[in-house]
Amino acid sequence: MAEEKHVDREGLLNKFKELGIENIVTVEHPEVFTVEEMMPHVKHEPGIHCKNLFLRDKKKRLWLFAGRHDLEVRLNELAKKVGASGGLRFADESVLVEKLGVRQGCVTVYALINDKKNDVKLILDSALIERAHPRIFFHPLTNAASTGISPEDLIKFLDAINHKPLLINLDVPKITEQAL
Repeated sequence: MAEEKHVDREGLLNKFKELGIENIVTVEHPEVFTVEEMMPHVKHEPGIHCKNLFLRDKKKRLWLFAGRHDLEVRLNELAKKVGASGGLRFADESVLVEKLGVRQGCVTVYALINDKKNDVKLILDSALIERAHPRIFFHPLTNAASTGISPEDLIKFLDAINHKPLLINLDVPKITEQAL
């Protein structure tokens, strides 16, 4: 059986169109590999710009964390909040390419469109959804652009690709799980 081809940027934008997600803003910029490199190119766009971390635990379960670009993430604290066995560490790039179809520097919530088997558990900083932001920006499967959609459209997209996020507030000790 042939391996299914990963969705690319064009396929992602087609999925948005199919879902009726039309209020999209994309900022083209040079390839960036950190949020610090990205921010000078996108800070003029209203909304929240995100960092994404592709992680694994000791049992090799995979996690994708997304939070505000300026959030300090302590992996040990995050692991405790989500019940990750033996802590969290960065997953290998080969696993990232296999599961999400992107390379380091391109990690993005949008890449979950390629996780058809739901091998990757999504962890979202609850501030992305619970606070009023006109748009939430992630890379559109390439680190040479940033694409923003509304929080409501992000939830619509995640529902359509069968990835219910685990919402956490990094300011409180307990996980908040809620139906979106």
